[in-house]
Amino acid sequence: MAATTHTVTNQVPPLVGYDVYTADRALSEAVERHIEPGVLPGAREELGALGRAAGSAQAQEWGAQANGHPPVLRTHDRYGNRIDEVEFHPSWHRLLGHAVAAGLTDAWGRPAGHVRRAAGFLVWTQAEAGHGCPLSMTHAAVPALRTDPVLAAEWEPKLTSYVYEEGLRPAPEKAGVLFGMGMTEKQGGTDVRSNTTRAEPLSGEGEYLLTGHKWFCSAPMSDGFLVLAQAPGGLTCFLVPRVLPDGTRNVFAIQRLKDKLGNKSNASGEVEFDGTWARRVGEEGRGVRTIIEMVAATRLDCVVGSAALMRQAVAQAIHHATYRSAFGGLLTDKPLMRNVLADLALESEAATVLAMRLASAYDTDTEEERAFLRLAVPAAKYWVTKRCTPVVGEALECLGGNGYVEESGMPRLLREAPLNSIWEGSGNVQALDVLRALQREPQALDAFLREVGKARGADHRLDAAIKDLLTELADLEGIEARARRLVERMALVLQGSLLVRWAPPEVSDAFCASRLGRDWGTAFGTLPHSLDLASVVARARPVAE
Repeated sequence: MAATTHTVTNQVPPLVGYDVYTADRALSEAVERHIEPGVLPGAREELGALGRAAGSAQAQEWGAQANGHPPVLRTHDRYGNRIDEVEFHPSWHRLLGHAVAAGLTDAWGRPAGHVRRAAGFLVWTQAEAGHGCPLSMTHAAVPALRTDPVLAAEWEPKLTSYVYEEGLRPAPEKAGVLFGMGMTEKQGGTDVRSNTTRAEPLSGEGEYLLTGHKWFCSAPMSDGFLVLAQAPGGLTCFLVPRVLPDGTRNVFAIQRLKDKLGNKSNASGEVEFDGTWARRVGEEGRGVRTIIEMVAATRLDCVVGSAALMRQAVAQAIHHATYRSAFGGLLTDKPLMRNVLADLALESEAATVLAMRLASAYDTDTEEERAFLRLAVPAAKYWVTKRCTPVVGEALECLGGNGYVEESGMPRLLREAPLNSIWEGSGNVQALDVLRALQREPQALDAFLREVGKARGADHRLDAAIKDLLTELADLEGIEARARRLVERMALVLQGSLLVRWAPPEVSDAFCASRLGRDWGTAFGTLPHSLDLASVVARARPVAE
């Protein structure tokens, strides 16, 4: 065919070869804000290196390959022996290896560890989101294990290691390990107190045999798992290793892998226990209390992960509009497209600023900050994860038909977007958790109100929103039925307060006018035309090196 019919013009160059971290001004500014000066130079260096790796052609290829070649379950070897192994594409292991080496499972024992890790997780997730699941659970297992000093001493150094070793071997023989989690069962789902898996005590101190099933076991190729089961004293948390100390395989029958909407690179399985050896974590009957800190940490990662997906989607949309011409000019110069891009950028920046504020509270670890997190984490998890899917969908539309094609990467982002809203408790669970904290822990509301009050007087729309929120909080009539409405307003007021304090005026002004002042439509691209939208878009543009 004649080459003249295939001259390529007006196509956008790929967004590749750039520093994902430094190109994200909202994120890099948050790191500067939340990390003390003595630690900051090292954090800048490590995050810049990770950002350049995430934006490289190599990492993007790893992500595409890991997603394009989903894991495969091997229940038996060629001789008929039960092995229950999950095979992954080599790119999955490369992604995990790079992430572990970058400290994405190490937050609890180094200065500013949570801010550094959250920033790194937000950056590296943009290369490929699926492998974030084992990273998140490995990181989050630490506080649960610390309820047992013996277990913590044995496992924590390997959970926070900077060495990734694939394959199943006894944990003492490995330089680093990964953890998964098994809480939900067929009959109960989120209602873990209805679990039927049984735990029978053995003669050894803290040793049990488990019998039962798990409907969703996250990352079943991991070295160990925290699971819930019914012991004689009630629902209890247990540590289940895949390989026993003597080198034999623990009973861990993977019945099948889930065929999921997205998150294709990651394995989620149904697992059967039948005389499976386990060690108790915490006291009998206090399983939920033992594992709750792990759940809280993974909920924060849901917020960070959603912020990462939003950021990547918005970066792709703005990058496309910066190079694509239509109707006589660049898309980014068209007033209506600029309105859409600015609206998306606001949502992305608000999510990032909130996620990093939560991470900083973990680092500060005072009574005040712990009380703040009790409300702020479920509220943020509810709202930010719910905003992810519409943001990614609108960003995809900015690329037109090109965005609907797999090669653009946008469909992969869109399939991934709903996950964080479901994982670790869906929207109703988060809203009810907020209500529970309001009713049982008055200090949590006090800490939340002190936080949002730090911006009082700086923007009249924020002040009015805070007043309206207080009115809603004072009226407990029918509170459960309107819990979603209440939690949404709490999250928006918190985001508005943070942006008023820390974002440029054009960003905070646009956010308060639309999200708090109600000068906004029901779709993206309906911001007041009088705002400085060009500056909002320019701030969010990912500039390649």
